[in-house]
Amino acid sequence: MAENVVPIPKSGNGAPDDAAPGPPESLDQVRDILFGGQMRMVDARLRGLEERIAQEHAELRNELSRKIAELDEASQREFAAHAERLAAERAKRADELKALSAEMKESLKNLERRHIKFEEATSQADAEVRDQLMKQSAAFSAELGRTAERLTSELDRAASALRADKVDKTTLAGSLTEMAARITGGPPPGKGSTKG
Repeated sequence: MAENVVPIPKSGNGAPDDAAPGPPESLDQVRDILFGGQMRMVDARLRGLEERIAQEHAELRNELSRKIAELDEASQREFAAHAERLAAERAKRADELKALSAEMKESLKNLERRHIKFEEATSQADAEVRDQLMKQSAAFSAELGRTAERLTSELDRAASALRADKVDKTTLAGSLTEMAARITGGPPPGKGSTKG
């Protein structure tokens, strides 16, 4: 507000050099005389406040920038630490996967070897069982042949013995008739027919 006041040059006795009869200048002069000191004090205080506010604003801005930089640094460190942990974890998992893959490959090879051995053992056992069955079949066939021959020869002998021991029909009939006559007490059949 003091900037709006136009100073009037004064002569040595305190009166203005040129009398300016305009009311606006005199009003400004009166105002400057009445309130000039207070206005300058208010202006000085306002400038001080503005300077202090500007200074505090700069300090706050600097503090905020420093805090943001610290937060940025902390977050960068945290991100770096997380990245390192993740990289270590990833490397560990990759190593574990490689080890597991190698272990599974080895287990698969062992299973294949065991499967081949099992197949070999099975085929060998099958061959042995087939050989044993063939031998047993041959032995059973031979035994069956011998048994058939023995039974045939025994049947032939029994048939021959039956033929040799066989009784003639007429002789058997005569013997039975004679036995019947003896039981009944009658004459023998040939003698009664001759007497007649």
